[in-house]
Amino acid sequence: MKNIVVLISGNGSNLQAIIDACKQKKINGTIRAVFSNKADAFGLERAREANIPAHALEASQFAGREAFDRELVQEIDAYAPDVVVLAGYMRILSPAFVEHYAGRLLNIHPSLLPKYPGLHTHRQVLENGDEEHGTSVHFVTDELDGGPVILQAKVPVFDDDNEDDVTERVQAQEHAIYPLVVSWFVDGRLAMRDGAAWLDGVKLPPQGYAAEE
Repeated sequence: MKNIVVLISGNGSNLQAIIDACKQKKINGTIRAVFSNKADAFGLERAREANIPAHALEASQFAGREAFDRELVQEIDAYAPDVVVLAGYMRILSPAFVEHYAGRLLNIHPSLLPKYPGLHTHRQVLENGDEEHGTSVHFVTDELDGGPVILQAKVPVFDDDNEDDVTERVQAQEHAIYPLVVSWFVDGRLAMRDGAAWLDGVKLPPQGYAAEE
């Protein structure tokens, strides 16, 4: 069984989807620990409910980002992770952290990358009148939300949508595709090399698996 460590900052709904997928044996791995940079993150409660060690590290305890990330690496590595999964983790990672876990660091971002990296993606979609939105699972590199895309899911955007409508629609897709990608990784089907994502030995296109040409 592969070891999974999950990093969160908030509610942890994607964490819950991965916990459920592990329980249902859809992921051939075990979540060994959950870490948050917010002590009051509800996702830590989800971890405790599932009898998963839950840890909070807050930035105020450290001199800077590098010191924070050094401690985080030490604590994560105590669980010997095969993959580190960012599930709504809202801190920008130091280059040393990203390099340490290169090729085994996954993130989910609520947009169809490369559109709308960073924050407030749903708001931007509505303000720009987009008819399509979605979510992307990608490997993490030094570029913010810029690593190779593995899988995307698209959702429609309707004229009378508000941010809550769009968020709910996108999250439903996130909860489906993130556990799937984690399962690919722990089964040894997914890898990052030469700056690209590879699935079953095939280099994926820029928009990830099953992208429409």
